[in-house]
Amino acid sequence: MVERKKKAPNTPASLTMADLAGLAGVSTITVSRALSGSALVSPATRERVQQLARKHGYKLNVSARNLRLRRSHAVAVIVEMTPTPERTMWDPYPLALLGGISQELTSAGYNVLLTTRQAAGDVAVQAADGLILLGQGAHQDAVHAYDRLGLPMVVWGAAGVGGDEHIVVGSDNRHGGMSVAERFVSLGRRHPVFIGNPDHPEMSQRFAGFDDELGRHGIKPQLMRRSDFTLESGVQAVRALHNRRVQFDAIFAGSDLVAMGAIRALVELGQSVPQDVSVIGYDDTPQGATFLPPLSTVRQNWQEGGVLLARKVLGIIRGEPVESQMLPTALVLRST
Repeated sequence: MVERKKKAPNTPASLTMADLAGLAGVSTITVSRALSGSALVSPATRERVQQLARKHGYKLNVSARNLRLRRSHAVAVIVEMTPTPERTMWDPYPLALLGGISQELTSAGYNVLLTTRQAAGDVAVQAADGLILLGQGAHQDAVHAYDRLGLPMVVWGAAGVGGDEHIVVGSDNRHGGMSVAERFVSLGRRHPVFIGNPDHPEMSQRFAGFDDELGRHGIKPQLMRRSDFTLESGVQAVRALHNRRVQFDAIFAGSDLVAMGAIRALVELGQSVPQDVSVIGYDDTPQGATFLPPLSTVRQNWQEGGVLLARKVLGIIRGEPVESQMLPTALVLRST
């Protein structure tokens, strides 16, 4: 019997772009750009990637690259969220972002291909000229998943996460968290709680700004981890605090929906808002503004963010220098 030799790992036939990225210590999109001679990659990095590619016999899929260079004049927009009856696709997030994206792309003569994570592997998505990802996902799992497509990509979220090289547009989440902390301190609140999931980069920066500013006043906030950005999540968090007999006099919720759920639970438990507990949300949604009592919150400009996402992905497609950009936030004070 003739024994078949097993193919050695990372031979020219099996080496993937992800493997080459690991060897070079860069992202897959950087490898793709370096092998294409893109000016978006520094000469030193471009040369290092190309040397490693030659050493290991790796070749960029020229036919796929040429297919993309023909330009489909379409940009895929992937919404990284699971719609629920409480958190719908017609909420300001992502609808306001999509409005800004669509207006800018259609004005530039591009089609908008809207889809969700489940359909991200479709041929139409892979043939797009670029990709806009709305949401980084917990631990940036969404970013890592779409990196494999090797398309020019811009992400809505938090910048500067773990040395990430992607172009990111988002709000100044850290400042948003600091402004909430400043408000609670001015009200004399000494036992604040943050409700959210810091595994998401945006939530992590909101909590970091909140925690740091409170720390300057000798206050340590309680963290209540909740994965879902829903009204029910806020209800459950407050009930859990009550059942554990945790002392608290202020709540900073990672979203308006969570904040409204927290208020509902507080009222059910006989607590008065804001006399007993101050509550501030995040997003400045229409639901929050019309809620009873009207919700104090942090405003972020989604429509402008959508326009910037579109402009930046078009810039990358055209080979122009593009940088990440964070938009200012504002604390909106109402009745909570």
